[in-house]
Amino acid sequence: MAAEYILEMRDITKRYGENTVLSGVSLKIRPGEIHALLGENGAGKSTLMNVLFGMPVIHATGGFDGEVLVDGQATHIASPHDAMNKGIGMVHQEFMLLPGFSITENIKLNREITRPNFVSRMLGKSMETLDMGAMSHDARSALDSVGMSIDEYTRVAGLPVGYMQFVEIAREIDKSGVKLLVFDEPTAVLTESEATQLISVMKEIASKGIAIIFITHRLDEVMAAADSITILRDGKLAATRAIAETSIVDLAELMIGRKGEGVVSVKSRPVPQGKTAMKVRDLVVDMPGEEVNGVSFDVVEGEILGIGGLAGQGKIGIPNGVMSLYPVEGSVELFGEPLKLGSAGDALRSGIAMVSEDRKGVGLLLDQSIEDNIVFNAMQIKGEYLVKFGPFTNKNDREIRAIAEKMIKDLDIRCFGPTQHAGTLSGGNQQKVCIARALAMNPKFLFVSEPTRGIDIGAKSLVLETLVKLNREHGMTIVMVSSELQELRSICDRIAIVSEGKLIDILAPNASDADFGLAMSGIKPSEHAQKGADEA
Repeated sequence: MAAEYILEMRDITKRYGENTVLSGVSLKIRPGEIHALLGENGAGKSTLMNVLFGMPVIHATGGFDGEVLVDGQATHIASPHDAMNKGIGMVHQEFMLLPGFSITENIKLNREITRPNFVSRMLGKSMETLDMGAMSHDARSALDSVGMSIDEYTRVAGLPVGYMQFVEIAREIDKSGVKLLVFDEPTAVLTESEATQLISVMKEIASKGIAIIFITHRLDEVMAAADSITILRDGKLAATRAIAETSIVDLAELMIGRKGEGVVSVKSRPVPQGKTAMKVRDLVVDMPGEEVNGVSFDVVEGEILGIGGLAGQGKIGIPNGVMSLYPVEGSVELFGEPLKLGSAGDALRSGIAMVSEDRKGVGLLLDQSIEDNIVFNAMQIKGEYLVKFGPFTNKNDREIRAIAEKMIKDLDIRCFGPTQHAGTLSGGNQQKVCIARALAMNPKFLFVSEPTRGIDIGAKSLVLETLVKLNREHGMTIVMVSSELQELRSICDRIAIVSEGKLIDILAPNASDADFGLAMSGIKPSEHAQKGADEA
């Protein structure tokens, strides 16, 4: 008798040292079911799939608690290849294709069909010839099943990204014994019509008894494609729903959820009203993985504007584009004056400072002292903290020491002294050195990107309190980009949500969880409400 579930993951718990990233998560998938797996960045989706596929990172870090059953039988999945042998495949978000090979060669890679020849009869099977006719026949059948009429002999190099996605799917379908396919953000690179086609293909695959786990942030596609839904939040199971028992608004609210009180307690205030500090129009940024596609917004002088959204949706590209760290188009005005795009130096000289999301790669000189890190940009860009002796220029050690000691005191940088190397500091103190470097420029406007990434909860509070102090006591206008929505809701006056490189909406910090969830999935809450009213 066939098992009711093709896959069961029971009470999966995974720890990395002291950090629990999955806690008692369970998942059940029936044959022929499309089951959506939802959650914010960091909710645990990737870790759960790493467990399912037996990824080395799981086994090398102590394994996991709980059990995995395939066809009702408890099983140990030792590696991704083992998962494939058990009938579990994945359509990756990032293509695993060889550009120089044909579509047929990619579909049949590592499963080539061969035929014997004169040499192989003497020297063995390894000398057999590829049976391109049989391979082409299989590839053609797989391509037809995903609705692609393209010639199977076409090289992958140069294909549109949508075609590549369907080739990926065809390759998985071609594998024998497939029971379950994981689709990881499969529509992220597709046009609207291609996404619609993909959903049709998924349903066709499911009709043949193959189960699908559909990982996506697009809630409208979940409602169109899925039979049931599992939502993770903070490494825990938030809910499991049949599609008929839920709605987009319910899903959005369950994804975000209240995570308790804010990270820091900040007295609420009306949104500052006054001059426009920064006006951004039609900003296009070519930052790989964080492209921005025509964003426009205003920042009010004296406010903290938050920019949020899921990973890879463009939020980080905005400050990097304004600072001209990547190719950029559009226009930016700073306090009424046009900002010349194309030069990070010009941006810094105009009065903008930035704390980068990559504090170790961009933000800090790890093998240099705290004091040298603090004054580096001011020396390089503005020629400050220097003394000249005729044709010679030296550092002004007295001024450098004075500003470093002031920043260490004001920002509570925990260190042995100004000469300590930045690389020996904790993550939170490294972040405060990055902020000190920005402040040493005496900026009128501050970008802070992912300020609490990789630091502990105590350090997070200190960093956020520092930003609030700069804003409330010193009147500094701040734009804070963060993947931590609760942090944005704790200290920001307004929060702009970005999806697929576009600004979806600007919300108040106390807007509903559902509104934030909808916006992060690319749906403007007010438009969704109007659509519901029209349909009613």
